[in-house]
Amino acid sequence: MLTGNKGEWSEVYTFFKLMAEGRLYAADADLNKIESIYYPIIKILRNQLDNNLEYIRNGVIRLVNGTTGEEVLNIEVAEFAENANVLLNRIRNSTGAFSVPDIQDFLDKINCDKLKASSSDKSDITIVVHDFNTGMNPELRFSIKSRLGNPSTLLNASSATNFIYKIKGTLTDEEISMINSLSSHSKIRDRLLKIEEKGCTFEFLKVEKEIFNLNMQLIDSNLPIIISHILLYYYKGVANKLSELIDIVQAANPCNYQLEYNHSFYHYKFKAFITDIALGMTPASVWNGVYDANGGYIVVKENGDVLCYHIYNRNEFQDYLIKNTKLETPSSTRHKFGEIYKVNDELYFKLNLQIRFIN
Repeated sequence: MLTGNKGEWSEVYTFFKLMAEGRLYAADADLNKIESIYYPIIKILRNQLDNNLEYIRNGVIRLVNGTTGEEVLNIEVAEFAENANVLLNRIRNSTGAFSVPDIQDFLDKINCDKLKASSSDKSDITIVVHDFNTGMNPELRFSIKSRLGNPSTLLNASSATNFIYKIKGTLTDEEISMINSLSSHSKIRDRLLKIEEKGCTFEFLKVEKEIFNLNMQLIDSNLPIIISHILLYYYKGVANKLSELIDIVQAANPCNYQLEYNHSFYHYKFKAFITDIALGMTPASVWNGVYDANGGYIVVKENGDVLCYHIYNRNEFQDYLIKNTKLETPSSTRHKFGEIYKVNDELYFKLNLQIRFIN
């Protein structure tokens, strides 16, 4: 019997729901359905443990072996709708890892033998849709984010997401020991503020992992600098929502852009960054600018609606990402940041970047 968490089961729910409805609706920046924008679903492709399957929607759902072209069975659309409702209720009322016995026979019937897509890329579902704009039937890969469970991360913390700052000023060994010993719930904020209280300042030096640094510079050469300032404001306790942090950095203008004509340099550059993170870029792998999720994002709402941000409505997608994300503090012990350390008598401090949906 298949077992998974809310996010994993939400991928199966998305599959059931889209097969039942036959349309993938677009969302605006506030995650409201746009009734006039939708993509008719021709088929959904799933890689199972033993073979590749195509679920073709044409009156009934035809299950076809993607390798041989052999039709395996026909399934009534109503069966997908009924099981989608059962699964939605179970997801809402469960915690941790769980199974759903009430739909296991249906899963077996449609040869669904795993819950989630491969973790090797950021796409979770592959859909062939009819594109009204071009008249073509493209194969699109979407990343799925569920609001049925705990808020998911957009960018996971790792050693690759550490930003290194040089401490400008002088601290004695006793002061360093005292600052590093601060251990309240807000210890990193307390340490930063204590360092500044001692008359020192922070100067961004570099991103710890060169691959992530170069990935950001591929998007914009100043992105590492911009994000280094966003991190300082966050860890000092000024704000945590990305929409607020970008406004603060825009006002501070650390890159000294010409703002006389109100160009939104910081908003524009960070939107490009967060979009690339959402659709394919990872900190530890070389980014070539090619999206894994070439279709965009699918969001499972609390009410069970399944909506998308297609590449076509890029502005709404970027606004959604900025409005619905925040920075958070991961484990400083695990990722080795948040303490003063010395290299050749110079003082340094690391801060870590992790982005999570607010939900």
